Amino acid sequence: MTQPVIQVKDLSKCYQIRSTTQKPYHSLREDLVDGFKGLLRGQWGRSQSEDFWALKEVSFDVNQGEVVGIIGRNGAGKSTLLKILSRIVRPTSGEVVIRGRVGSLLEVGTGFHPELTGRENIFMNGAVLGMKRSEIVRKFDEIVAFAEVEKFLDTPVKFYSSGMYVRLAFAVAAHLEPEILIVDEVLAVGDAQFQKKCLGKMGDIAEKEGRTVLFVSHNMSAVANLCENVIWLNEGKVDSIGFSSKQIAKYAAAVSSFLSVGLTQVSQNALAIVKNIRLLNSNHQECEFFDLFEKFIIEMDILQQELQRPLRIVIRIRSQLDNSVILATTDWDMGHPIGCLENCQYTVQCTIPKNLLNSGTYLLSVGIDEPNGCVHFRLDDIKQIVIINKSSLGEGIYGDRDGVISPYREWQLIKTRPIDTTVMY
Repeated sequence: MTQPVIQVKDLSKCYQIRSTTQKPYHSLREDLVDGFKGLLRGQWGRSQSEDFWALKEVSFDVNQGEVVGIIGRNGAGKSTLLKILSRIVRPTSGEVVIRGRVGSLLEVGTGFHPELTGRENIFMNGAVLGMKRSEIVRKFDEIVAFAEVEKFLDTPVKFYSSGMYVRLAFAVAAHLEPEILIVDEVLAVGDAQFQKKCLGKMGDIAEKEGRTVLFVSHNMSAVANLCENVIWLNEGKVDSIGFSSKQIAKYAAAVSSFLSVGLTQVSQNALAIVKNIRLLNSNHQECEFFDLFEKFIIEMDILQQELQRPLRIVIRIRSQLDNSVILATTDWDMGHPIGCLENCQYTVQCTIPKNLLNSGTYLLSVGIDEPNGCVHFRLDDIKQIVIINKSSLGEGIYGDRDGVISPYREWQLIKTRPIDTTVMY
């Protein structure tokens, strides 16, 4: 049996927190006297210390090729755990076994020398990871293209913006072929488009290259999209480990708020979640703008546990103007569900026909529920759909029309016959 690439057993980390009591009013003379007394007692000032356990007896295993999310509130111990795994911080007690080369992206600036240029830092980071210069040269152009910092490659990184810093740091960490990639919330600094590119790269690292990813984030949609299993840390301890939808639901219920934009409702006993949503045009290309005269496709990846009965997948399209529901459909519209009952990830598509939605902007909501009203998962206003009229035939024929739906219906002339005009007048 293959051994886990990461084994953590009874890991604990304790910090000493010191505090000094202050008088509401004091003079230099009193400070000197108090300091002298402190020296006689083996203390300086009125300092007190207490133990703070950032981590307490944390244990888990991660296998090769897994993408594991780590969630928890601020101060739960997530960053401390990653620093220990990255060998930046020593644990107080416990054992960590890591089988493979580790690449880390923990904070803006971690691992970069501010006086060195972007080019020099790429080679320095590769050397730290134990790579030969020839290996770094082979990956160099790919790293620069991904980071989009070619113009500033020979500029010291101390002059980089935080976004440029993160782009280059992630590109280096992801492309210099570590067996294990550790990424903290630092990606939140980048723009939305770059975050999407990073998430895609991490997915490729695990799925196509068989490498392992540990991903810490407060964005539950990103965690659901990327991770199959999730570790929930709570006050330095492992609250639970398991299937991502269940962990996200439990965590969301515990903190009494949903931490990602658009995540409106998740049942505590959720059996399935929507991992990813794509809008595709008639050529199956992902986009947000669609011609009035072409169909478009809503495609979803669904991650679910084993079921006793099928769930229902729901799609609602709302008007951006007044939030009214323009269209609602479920996979049961055909008379039976299209999902399956086994523990798996599957992809579904719903095709919206051409000439249905009029020109305008709409918002997409998706959900998974049971016909009796029990909601397992719901994302409101998660995607924007823009319908535009590209017709070159002129407004008089195929121009914009009133209404939120715009079906071009079939009309036909049945027959003609002469009439007696004297009767009409």
